[in-house]
Amino acid sequence: MHELSIALALVDEVEQISARERARNVCGISVSLGELCGVEREALEFCFPLAAEGTCVERAKLIINEVKTEVLCAECGRRSNPEMPCMICAGCGSSNVEITGGCDFIISSVELEQDE
Repeated sequence: MHELSIALALVDEVEQISARERARNVCGISVSLGELCGVEREALEFCFPLAAEGTCVERAKLIINEVKTEVLCAECGRRSNPEMPCMICAGCGSSNVEITGGCDFIISSVELEQDE
């Protein structure tokens, strides 16, 4: 289960952000999870509390925003979200498409609690 290593890396990155900002606590973390990034949402949700235990991230709420796959059609120029697992243009049906979205795992935001 590689989601545990991803959760550990996420916690490490957020701890670094928290330290850099001199935050007292991490309240929330929002991530964008691309449909093609290879991370299973349920497994990440299960692993996150284990990875965060004993850290400043322990009480943070993890918000996962799923990002659909997006393709750009070389035939008609349309951007669309194909029905997985078929990578075809929703406009013209061409399979001559370039994947332009849905491959990334990104920390979108970190909510920090600062000392007054």
